[in-house]
Amino acid sequence: MAEQKRDYYEVLGVAKDASEEDIKKAYRKLAKKYHPDMNPGDKEAEAKFKEASEAYAVLSDDDKRRQYDQFGHAAFDGSGGFGGFDFSSADFGDIFGDIFGDFFGGGRRGPANGPMKGANVRTSVRITFLEAVFGVEKEITLNFKDPCPTCSGTGAKPGTTPQMCPKCGGKGQVVFTQQSFFGTVRNVQTCPDCAGKGKIIKDKCTQCGGTGYVSNTKTIKVSIPAGIDNGQSVRIRDKGEPGVNGGPRGDLLVEVIVEPHAEFMRQDYNIFSTVPISYAVAALGGSVVINTVDGKVIYDVKPGTQTDTRIRLKNKGVPTIRNKQIRGDHYVTLVVETPTKLSKEAKELLKQFDALTGDSLNAANRETGDGHAKKETSKKKKFWKN
Repeated sequence: MAEQKRDYYEVLGVAKDASEEDIKKAYRKLAKKYHPDMNPGDKEAEAKFKEASEAYAVLSDDDKRRQYDQFGHAAFDGSGGFGGFDFSSADFGDIFGDIFGDFFGGGRRGPANGPMKGANVRTSVRITFLEAVFGVEKEITLNFKDPCPTCSGTGAKPGTTPQMCPKCGGKGQVVFTQQSFFGTVRNVQTCPDCAGKGKIIKDKCTQCGGTGYVSNTKTIKVSIPAGIDNGQSVRIRDKGEPGVNGGPRGDLLVEVIVEPHAEFMRQDYNIFSTVPISYAVAALGGSVVINTVDGKVIYDVKPGTQTDTRIRLKNKGVPTIRNKQIRGDHYVTLVVETPTKLSKEAKELLKQFDALTGDSLNAANRETGDGHAKKETSKKKKFWKN
């Protein structure tokens, strides 16, 4: 007894009143998922692919769909082909143009010789930390492609014109058929003779060699906005490669490389730095000079400031790219410096200072430490006596 077939609408996952476009989309999705070339050796995937192909062959054809809606699978009993159905009349070309193009060397859909935007050109420029903060204008020199002045971009020798490609008839694409397990499939590829241009140049321009373009060295100005960060790019419209077949030029993408600063470090729109202060200023308080991207500022340190205290200078950071009036902050870490070289007089004064401060905690620690030291010493002596 033959296995009962599933409903074609169920196979494709569409409603019975689905439009032609919905049916095509559903089948394209299943075909890409279960195609045998994407699932080599998978018999289950192959069976699902055949089942979906059979369903699409019926539901994509108005006459066959009407017959199926009226009589079901019985409408096609006794016909040839896989599973009792003949695929020879089904047109899978528009569906498998995408799929087989990927599998067998890359077909493309749509007119190959239509207008196309030119390729983008990429380069880089180095700027300083402060230039990135406040913005700068730089000049860069690059080699650009321009239409050949001799042939006006046609690539043909003056007095001649490109001829229509006889292989593709000026379409830039050729259609060929391939035999698949379910029948003949149409595929579309770029014409190999004219490379998709639709035209062939017999007498090439001697200046550009038939390319239609010449290389020119140009210097252009690049406006780098305030607040740009390392690795970001500036896009300059229509400064890339020329378009194809009348298409627009591509863009120029300039990557910005920001050189590190000796004192400042950036994180997002905030700036960080470290400022040393003397022990006396930390203890008594006082004024210190802090370098910022806007210049020097004076900051009053509070008495008793501990080392690694962080302070914030509002609106002294990096401007945002969208609005340079909005800025981040500048965070400064105050580090108390301990002197390493002291004169004899300085040492005596520090001893006097230490005695005058009356640090009870340190005094208690010293007493506790001495007591422990004596006990440990006595224990060691006793141990060694044994």
